Amino acid sequence: MFVFKNKYFFIIESIRDIQLKDIKNSNKFSIIYRSKNIAENTEKLMKFRKVCKTKNVDFYVSNNLKLANLLKADGVYISAYNKDLKFAHLKNFNLRIIGSAHNIKELNIKKLQGCSSIIFSRLFETSYKYKKGFLGVIRFNLLRLSRKENLVPLGGIRLSNLNKLNTVKCDSFALSSEMINKPVVFSSRCF
Repeated sequence: MFVFKNKYFFIIESIRDIQLKDIKNSNKFSIIYRSKNIAENTEKLMKFRKVCKTKNVDFYVSNNLKLANLLKADGVYISAYNKDLKFAHLKNFNLRIIGSAHNIKELNIKKLQGCSSIIFSRLFETSYKYKKGFLGVIRFNLLRLSRKENLVPLGGIRLSNLNKLNTVKCDSFALSSEMINKPVVFSSRCF
């Protein structure tokens, strides 16, 4: 079975984590570059960004306005721990803002920061040692219906529960570790 959504967000930590040649229907995809260390060469990032632009793949940089401007990114991704309200003025500079949240308090902060989409984590159970709890499809749908923000589910999405995404009341979803672990299998199911 296939999962059809209007938008797919891929969170990567290195440009080696995703193969752009596998992406066919490119206007549906967004890549969020969330590097924890600045070991990546900026020239390679610029080349990667140019390939994204030619394939009509949106490119977001996480929490780094200077890098986003340098790469001429489509927008900025604000992580859940970043509570700075200075990002709200970025709409004036034609930069899209997306963010992530784990609870209602963080959702409200992302709304104040001007996020157009908010990646809400954890939809399904994850195997992270220190991260416990998840919403599940029913609670996510109830939360989604009670909020005006565009919520995007993330967390615990695997090949085994991929079909459950068809019952989630949203027009997009986000992937991180599963995409890195099995990119070829995922590309045949989503792309």
